[in-house]
Amino acid sequence: MASLLQENLFETHAQAPAPSKDFYQLIVTRTEVIFRWWKISLRSEFREAKPGELKESHEYFLDDPSLQIQIAVVFGANILEHIFNLCRGNFDFLERLPDPLLLYIISFLELEDIARLSQVSHRFKTICNSDTLWEKIVQNLCGAITAEMRALAQEVSWKQFFFTNKLQLQLQLRRRRKKQADSKKALTK
Repeated sequence: MASLLQENLFETHAQAPAPSKDFYQLIVTRTEVIFRWWKISLRSEFREAKPGELKESHEYFLDDPSLQIQIAVVFGANILEHIFNLCRGNFDFLERLPDPLLLYIISFLELEDIARLSQVSHRFKTICNSDTLWEKIVQNLCGAITAEMRALAQEVSWKQFFFTNKLQLQLQLRRRRKKQADSKKALTK
């Protein structure tokens, strides 16, 4: 499974907490943690400051509380916990799957599971609420999607289309047909 990993496992950047304007970058590769900083100041003592870089193996990082504290201050406790997991070899392979494959897998889940999965991360929330996913779900349940159904779903969203009961859908389809017929009559006059 480790062969599926890219060289860079994680990368982020941030500005230090106010009043500092310093800029930081954090990269976690397969073998090391790289912490970079740029001093940004109008004060004369820092004008000549060069960017800095600290590279540590995963093992050394896990035993370096001073770097851990710096990362927690700049990037937050959640990022620090994520870096700990990466350094310990706890990789989230599901998070690394491409969106089309995730959409395909999620489209076969039960609705309750999709609702729970949407609470896992921002990425999963976006995927679980996407029109592409709900179109796949409707297609899995209905088999064939007519052009009229597709047009209505694009007006109201596929998720809304899925959760609308059959009577309301029929009413909306009738209204849509009537509106199209009225607009055709208006054009012919």
